[in-house]
Amino acid sequence: MTDQAPAAAAESPDIPGKSIAASRTTLSHIMTHSDTNLLGTVHGGVIMKLVDDAAGAVAGRHSGGPAVTASMDEMAFLEPVRVGDLVHVKAQVNWTGRTSMEVGVRVLAERWNESTPATQVGSAYLVFAAVDADGKPRRVPPVISETGQDKRRYQEAQIRRTHRLARRRAIMELREKRSAEGFDD
Repeated sequence: MTDQAPAAAAESPDIPGKSIAASRTTLSHIMTHSDTNLLGTVHGGVIMKLVDDAAGAVAGRHSGGPAVTASMDEMAFLEPVRVGDLVHVKAQVNWTGRTSMEVGVRVLAERWNESTPATQVGSAYLVFAAVDADGKPRRVPPVISETGQDKRRYQEAQIRRTHRLARRRAIMELREKRSAEGFDD
Protein backbone atom coordinates (compact mmCIF):
# COMPACT_ATOMS: atom_id res chain seq x y z
CA MET A 1 0.00 0.00 0.00
CA THR A 2 1.05 3.60 -0.52
CA ASP A 3 0.95 6.68 1.60
CA GLN A 4 -2.32 7.59 -0.16
CA ALA A 5 -4.08 4.28 0.29
CA PRO A 6 -4.49 4.36 4.10
CA ALA A 7 -6.20 7.77 3.98
CA ALA A 8 -8.53 6.63 1.22
CA ALA A 9 -9.17 3.32 2.97
CA ALA A 10 -10.17 5.19 6.13
CA GLU A 11 -12.88 6.96 4.10
CA SER A 12 -14.08 3.69 2.52
CA PRO A 13 -13.39 0.93 5.06
CA ASP A 14 -15.83 -1.49 3.44
CA ILE A 15 -14.47 -1.15 -0.10
CA PRO A 16 -11.11 -2.78 -0.82
CA GLY A 17 -8.63 -0.75 -2.86
CA LYS A 18 -7.73 -1.54 -6.46
CA SER A 19 -4.39 -1.12 -8.14
CA ILE A 20 -4.01 1.30 -11.02
CA ALA A 21 -2.91 -1.58 -13.24
CA ALA A 22 -6.21 -3.41 -12.64
CA SER A 23 -8.18 -0.94 -14.77
CA ARG A 24 -5.52 0.50 -17.11
CA THR A 25 -6.80 0.38 -20.70
CA THR A 26 -5.63 1.07 -24.26
CA LEU A 27 -8.05 1.64 -27.13
CA SER A 28 -6.74 1.79 -30.70
CA HIS A 29 -8.43 3.17 -33.81
CA ILE A 30 -7.27 3.81 -37.37
CA MET A 31 -8.17 7.27 -38.64
CA THR A 32 -10.08 7.52 -41.94
CA HIS A 33 -11.31 10.32 -44.21
CA SER A 34 -14.60 10.48 -42.27
CA ASP A 35 -12.59 11.64 -39.21
CA THR A 36 -11.12 14.74 -40.86
CA ASN A 37 -11.74 18.45 -40.44
CA LEU A 38 -11.62 21.17 -43.12
CA LEU A 39 -7.80 21.20 -42.97
CA GLY A 40 -7.57 17.50 -43.82
CA THR A 41 -6.29 16.41 -40.42
CA VAL A 42 -8.29 14.47 -37.85
CA HIS A 43 -10.92 16.59 -36.10
CA GLY A 44 -10.15 17.34 -32.44
CA GLY A 45 -13.66 16.21 -31.50
CA VAL A 46 -12.93 12.73 -32.86
CA ILE A 47 -9.85 12.52 -30.64
CA MET A 48 -11.84 13.85 -27.67
CA LYS A 49 -14.47 11.13 -28.15
CA LEU A 50 -11.77 8.45 -28.17
CA VAL A 51 -10.31 10.00 -25.01
CA ASP A 52 -13.72 9.97 -23.30
CA ASP A 53 -14.38 6.38 -24.43
CA ALA A 54 -11.06 5.11 -23.04
CA ALA A 55 -11.41 7.09 -19.81
CA GLY A 56 -14.98 5.86 -19.38
CA ALA A 57 -13.87 2.25 -19.76
CA VAL A 58 -11.21 2.77 -17.09
CA ALA A 59 -13.63 4.52 -14.73
CA GLY A 60 -16.21 1.75 -15.13
CA ARG A 61 -13.61 -0.95 -14.58
CA HIS A 62 -12.16 0.72 -11.51
CA SER A 63 -15.51 1.56 -9.94
CA GLY A 64 -17.08 -1.79 -10.84
CA GLY A 65 -20.08 -0.27 -12.61
CA PRO A 66 -21.40 2.78 -14.42
CA ALA A 67 -19.47 6.05 -14.24
CA VAL A 68 -20.28 9.31 -16.01
CA THR A 69 -18.00 12.08 -17.25
CA ALA A 70 -18.12 15.02 -14.84
CA SER A 71 -15.41 17.17 -16.40
CA MET A 72 -12.48 17.22 -18.79
CA ASP A 73 -9.39 19.21 -17.87
CA GLU A 74 -6.38 20.26 -19.84
CA MET A 75 -7.10 18.58 -23.17
CA ALA A 76 -3.86 19.25 -25.01
CA PHE A 77 -3.38 18.62 -28.73
CA LEU A 78 0.38 18.34 -29.24
CA GLU A 79 0.63 17.23 -32.88
CA PRO A 80 -1.89 16.84 -35.72
CA VAL A 81 -3.27 13.38 -36.43
CA ARG A 82 -3.59 12.37 -40.08
CA VAL A 83 -5.70 9.98 -42.10
CA GLY A 84 -4.03 6.58 -41.92
CA ASP A 85 -2.66 7.11 -38.43
CA LEU A 86 -3.24 4.33 -35.93
CA VAL A 87 -4.22 6.16 -32.74
CA HIS A 88 -3.68 4.55 -29.33
CA VAL A 89 -5.49 6.05 -26.36
CA LYS A 90 -3.96 4.93 -23.05
CA ALA A 91 -5.91 5.64 -19.87
CA GLN A 92 -5.57 4.95 -16.15
CA VAL A 93 -7.04 6.08 -12.83
CA ASN A 94 -4.76 8.63 -11.18
CA TRP A 95 -6.79 9.49 -8.07
CA THR A 96 -10.01 8.53 -6.35
CA GLY A 97 -12.25 10.34 -3.91
CA ARG A 98 -15.39 9.08 -2.25
CA THR A 99 -17.54 8.87 -5.41
CA SER A 100 -15.32 10.36 -8.10
CA MET A 101 -12.04 9.58 -9.80
CA GLU A 102 -9.58 11.29 -12.09
CA VAL A 103 -8.49 9.42 -15.20
CA GLY A 104 -5.34 10.46 -17.04
CA VAL A 105 -5.16 9.84 -20.78
CA ARG A 106 -2.27 9.86 -23.27
CA VAL A 107 -2.94 9.83 -27.01
CA LEU A 108 -0.30 8.32 -29.31
CA ALA A 109 -0.28 8.06 -33.10
CA GLU A 110 1.75 6.03 -35.57
CA ARG A 111 1.51 5.49 -39.30
CA TRP A 112 -0.41 2.28 -39.94
CA ASN A 113 2.03 1.07 -42.59
CA GLU A 114 5.36 2.07 -41.04
CA SER A 115 7.40 0.61 -38.23
CA THR A 116 8.28 3.95 -36.64
CA PRO A 117 7.62 4.53 -32.97
CA ALA A 118 4.34 6.10 -31.92
CA THR A 119 4.40 9.83 -31.12
CA GLN A 120 2.44 11.44 -28.32
CA VAL A 121 -0.16 13.68 -29.94
CA GLY A 122 -2.37 14.59 -27.00
CA SER A 123 -3.24 14.24 -23.34
CA ALA A 124 -6.15 14.97 -21.04
CA TYR A 125 -7.47 14.57 -17.51
CA LEU A 126 -11.10 13.64 -16.94
CA VAL A 127 -13.15 13.37 -13.77
CA PHE A 128 -15.78 10.66 -13.56
CA ALA A 129 -18.51 10.12 -10.99
CA ALA A 130 -19.60 6.57 -10.23
CA VAL A 131 -23.39 6.23 -10.28
CA ASP A 132 -25.90 3.59 -9.26
CA ALA A 133 -28.92 2.37 -11.25
CA ASP A 134 -30.87 5.50 -10.23
CA GLY A 135 -28.08 7.83 -11.34
CA LYS A 136 -27.11 8.66 -7.74
CA PRO A 137 -23.43 8.86 -6.74
CA ARG A 138 -21.95 5.66 -5.35
CA ARG A 139 -18.67 4.99 -3.60
CA VAL A 140 -15.59 3.93 -5.52
CA PRO A 141 -12.70 1.75 -4.38
CA PRO A 142 -9.61 3.66 -3.29
CA VAL A 143 -6.79 3.57 -5.81
CA ILE A 144 -3.56 1.84 -4.83
CA SER A 145 -0.47 3.47 -6.31
CA GLU A 146 2.29 0.91 -6.76
CA THR A 147 5.07 2.83 -8.50
CA GLY A 148 6.81 6.14 -8.01
CA GLN A 149 5.20 7.39 -11.22
CA ASP A 150 1.75 6.37 -9.94
CA LYS A 151 2.39 8.23 -6.66
CA ARG A 152 3.47 11.35 -8.58
CA ARG A 153 0.31 11.19 -10.72
CA TYR A 154 -1.82 10.82 -7.59
CA GLN A 155 -0.25 13.92 -6.04
CA GLU A 156 -0.61 15.92 -9.27
CA ALA A 157 -4.28 14.86 -9.46
CA GLN A 158 -4.82 16.21 -5.95
CA ILE A 159 -3.41 19.56 -7.10
CA ARG A 160 -5.75 19.61 -10.12
CA ARG A 161 -8.70 18.77 -7.85
CA THR A 162 -7.80 21.61 -5.48
CA HIS A 163 -7.65 24.02 -8.44
CA ARG A 164 -10.98 22.78 -9.87
CA LEU A 165 -12.71 23.28 -6.51
CA ALA A 166 -11.12 26.71 -5.96
CA ARG A 167 -12.13 27.83 -9.47
CA ARG A 168 -15.71 26.63 -8.92
CA ARG A 169 -15.88 28.36 -5.53
CA ALA A 170 -14.52 31.66 -6.96
CA ILE A 171 -17.02 31.61 -9.83
CA MET A 172 -19.95 30.92 -7.49
CA GLU A 173 -18.86 33.74 -5.16
CA LEU A 174 -18.63 36.14 -8.11
CA ARG A 175 -22.09 35.12 -9.35
CA GLU A 176 -23.57 35.61 -5.88
CA LYS A 177 -21.93 39.03 -5.62
CA ARG A 178 -23.17 40.08 -9.07
CA SER A 179 -26.67 38.84 -8.25
CA ALA A 180 -26.70 40.77 -4.93
CA GLU A 181 -25.67 43.91 -6.87
CA GLY A 182 -28.66 43.46 -9.18
CA PHE A 183 -26.84 42.09 -12.21
CA ASP A 184 -28.33 38.97 -13.75
CA ASP A 185 -26.00 38.45 -16.69
